[in-house]
Amino acid sequence: MTSPEQVVLLAEDGTAVGTADKATVHHASTPLHLAFSCYVLADDGSLLVTQRALAKRTFPGVWTNSCCGHPSPGESLSSAVVRRVAQELGLGLRDVRLVLPGFRYVAEMPDGTRENEMCPVFTARAVGSVEVDRSEVEAFVWEPWPEFRAAVLSGARDVSSWCREQVAQLPEDLASAESRPFSELPPAAQV
Repeated sequence: MTSPEQVVLLAEDGTAVGTADKATVHHASTPLHLAFSCYVLADDGSLLVTQRALAKRTFPGVWTNSCCGHPSPGESLSSAVVRRVAQELGLGLRDVRLVLPGFRYVAEMPDGTRENEMCPVFTARAVGSVEVDRSEVEAFVWEPWPEFRAAVLSGARDVSSWCREQVAQLPEDLASAESRPFSELPPAAQV
């Protein structure tokens, strides 16, 4: 029997204060927990944009960045990024880089269910072809980063609230975004 997936619960200063079953953590009073977002680029610089599966508990059907997820207790964020991208998108990754170590957000669905995450942001280069896990991803498209960024910032491209906030903090040239040191991550993520 497989044990339930766990998320790392956080104090306001980013230190770990425990763990919780992922299946029970998202509700109207979601505790602060550790997550990540990844922006996967093709060699031509286009971005893999995904639509969350329609059956997902949180934000079903919403278009967003390439992949989001949670590290397991004791797992490094970069390992979690590689693991989840392989699981959800069937891709290998190279050049995995931390670009927004301190990103944090709260997002609320119309039914009151909330996300409440310290969510460092990574970029990476795709290796292989996309093969989605339909329980996670409804659809995907490759979009040129400059056009995607401009459309998100203008409000013409509907995406998740966290993606909108991240895109506003990411550079015009995503492929050359400065890699940040892991020492800038929340303490619980410095595994």
